[in-house]
Amino acid sequence: MVFRSEFPDVETIDLPIHQAVLGHAARYGDRPALVDGITGERTSYARLAAAVERIAAGLAGAGVRQGDVLALFSPNSTAYPMAFYGATRAGATVTTVSSLATPGELAGQLADAGTRWLVTVSPFLPTALRAAELMVERGRPLAEVIVLDGAEGHRSLADLLAATGPAPEVAIDPGRDIAVLPYSSGTTGLPKGVMLTHRSVSTNLAQCDPLFRPEEGERMLAVLPFFHIYGLTALMNQPLRCGATVVVLPRFDLEQFCRTIEEQRVQGLVIAPPIALALAKHPVVDRYDLSSVEYLLCAAAPLDPELADACARRLGLPHLLQGYGMTELSPTTHVVCPKETDPSPGSVGRMVPSTELRVAALDGSDDDLGPGERGELLIRGPQVMKGYFGRPSDTAAMIDAEGWLHTGDVGYVDERGYLYIVDRVKELIKYKGYQVAPAELEAVLLAHPQIADAAVIGVPDADGTECPKAFVVRTPGSSLTEQEVTWYVAGQVAPYKKIRAVEFVDAVPKSAAGKILRRELRAREAERAGATT
Repeated sequence: MVFRSEFPDVETIDLPIHQAVLGHAARYGDRPALVDGITGERTSYARLAAAVERIAAGLAGAGVRQGDVLALFSPNSTAYPMAFYGATRAGATVTTVSSLATPGELAGQLADAGTRWLVTVSPFLPTALRAAELMVERGRPLAEVIVLDGAEGHRSLADLLAATGPAPEVAIDPGRDIAVLPYSSGTTGLPKGVMLTHRSVSTNLAQCDPLFRPEEGERMLAVLPFFHIYGLTALMNQPLRCGATVVVLPRFDLEQFCRTIEEQRVQGLVIAPPIALALAKHPVVDRYDLSSVEYLLCAAAPLDPELADACARRLGLPHLLQGYGMTELSPTTHVVCPKETDPSPGSVGRMVPSTELRVAALDGSDDDLGPGERGELLIRGPQVMKGYFGRPSDTAAMIDAEGWLHTGDVGYVDERGYLYIVDRVKELIKYKGYQVAPAELEAVLLAHPQIADAAVIGVPDADGTECPKAFVVRTPGSSLTEQEVTWYVAGQVAPYKKIRAVEFVDAVPKSAAGKILRRELRAREAERAGATT
């Protein structure tokens, strides 16, 4: 059967993302749109809207043209939304880059996305410049590196804001033009650029309204990274679209996080499981007054029900809310509404409007399953991505001819329409909310001269966090150690992608076609876990 949202369909939003978000900025005027959680500096809606126009003019004056790809490589700051919307206002596509990227990873994304402009901050400038050098070596030099907070020889945010020319007249086609190009591994393989149009992102915000729409003036704390589609949507686009106040922190530090909640009287928290763990267990939480918090929404990775309950109790809330989506879905399909008094415990919520869901049988048949039956989740709706940039075969493998996106997640729908995520068929590892592609780590491992073969899977640690574990076949005569393997990988990837455990094996199990049989490796790990309990 096909499950459909219980809410009325929404109209397609054919607006550029900057207009969909800031089109009502004049109504909010001097109300604070952004607050720096460290300094307390405020940016009003009027100032934000004006800054976007000036930055668009400054970027156009620098040579940015419609269709150019601009990379935004920065931690959260009050300047991030200005740069993001200024770039889309100038007609550019923004590819958001992880703050943890190494020079090689950054250059890889810049090259794959066809990036011409790189916007960063001074602490990240050494990484950015090394990536720019790698781009030159590849014969694809960048047009310019812009440093938001200023650096000698580089255009800054202040320079862009000082532009005196008019903002460019750009005719954006919301259904065709790409607003943002985040990178995701999908269900398997290496990271790929996810083409999210202005229409898909803007419409998904409207789809969220019945279930997650911050109140005007509501104060939300943005510590999840804006470079991730979750933070970009839930903590930047949707709050600013609704007239809320976004209190911005550059990174998660528990004491600073709690202090900011107390000082700014934050009402809404949108987090990932590692933050839920800290809020539930760390003694520092008791030193701060967190009574202003009215709801806590957690997504990005599975959350243990006991941990969810402990976190909610610690903050004096009736329950912790969850949501579901993925980058390829702009990203939201399900969420528990903060106003609900009796959500199904442990669920990720009800389906947003204009969305359809099928639960496909896992035995390879064409059967669709009903309430309570577990299968792979297939989603169809206006939030489905346009496709993977430059990868039509990967797109075809993800989205079938009828427009159903195959999520790779396994779940079921209860009789009340609430969705539960119970497993996944995809190979992707979710380490503390970050995506880690086994194939990417395997490629790094296989480049080592003493490694003949390798496979990577996710295994739970003592806290239940899924961590990358490598199964390594050494070359004959090699005395390679676990520590040498972990150090080797750590030197080439972002910290969250590091190998956390290594096991040396005689052979990696593979199918007749040469595909790694990760299920056999996972079964071995499950047997060991069962033997030790």
